[in-house]
Amino acid sequence: MLVSTDELAGHVDDPSWLVFDCRHDLMNPARGREIYDQGHLPGAFFAGVDFDLSGSKTGTNGRHPLPDPDRFATFLANCGVDAGSRLVAYDDVGGQYAARFWWLCRWIGHEGAAVLDGGWSKWTSEGRPVSTRPPDAVAGSISIRARPDLVATTGVVEEIVEGGPGLIVDARAPERYRGEVEPLDKVAGHIPGAINWPFQKSLNADKTFRSPPELAELWREALADFSADQVIHQCGSGITACVNILSMEQAGLAGSRLYPGSWSEWSADPSRPVVTRGQ
Repeated sequence: MLVSTDELAGHVDDPSWLVFDCRHDLMNPARGREIYDQGHLPGAFFAGVDFDLSGSKTGTNGRHPLPDPDRFATFLANCGVDAGSRLVAYDDVGGQYAARFWWLCRWIGHEGAAVLDGGWSKWTSEGRPVSTRPPDAVAGSISIRARPDLVATTGVVEEIVEGGPGLIVDARAPERYRGEVEPLDKVAGHIPGAINWPFQKSLNADKTFRSPPELAELWREALADFSADQVIHQCGSGITACVNILSMEQAGLAGSRLYPGSWSEWSADPSRPVVTRGQ
């Protein structure tokens, strides 16, 4: 699930390894493509968060709904991905967008995906090569083996809020979780009963992931008596929550699920309960 810069450097010229640049800026969605054009890892394809890694918005299904599985698979195939391809995604913010790519690959049944540990920052700080040349794509072929078990619907979240078994984990910054600020969605606050685990908690200062034993200790304390398969991850729009899923997997705690619509979907319906500052 994680690939080191050393390991990736040894496969830069390996046609079975394909790299995807997932850099993105929520406040300036065009920036990802701009900085990709200015320089990216050799051979890397650009994966646009708002286009390739997300689907159509309806106004009630969140800011980054899941893409159509066939469309995402077609995107991968157009980049040359086939069943045996090893895919490595990176970004420049600790893996939040790269982890979304990793999770989507698992969701359609392609298990050979990983996140570059430390991402763009670590790669460039080590003086490794970058390129402005777009890669030459060779048509691939990928079959979808859907994994609906990785997804939690709004109905599942509502059952937990109403007292059913399960734990909701919110990956947003503490101030957003508490409802003190909300830069992206119309309503501030969090889903009732959710605990806060900012995704950065899983990272070292250099944006690499903490060791599996460290993560296991931290997660077991946070989850208390809940098992991994009772955990539902959410954030603002189903992006940063994928880091927490990856973090739990690294800790040996497999089976948690993503609520794709997350806070942006939950808060779009005024009939759903929310917890705001002071409550």
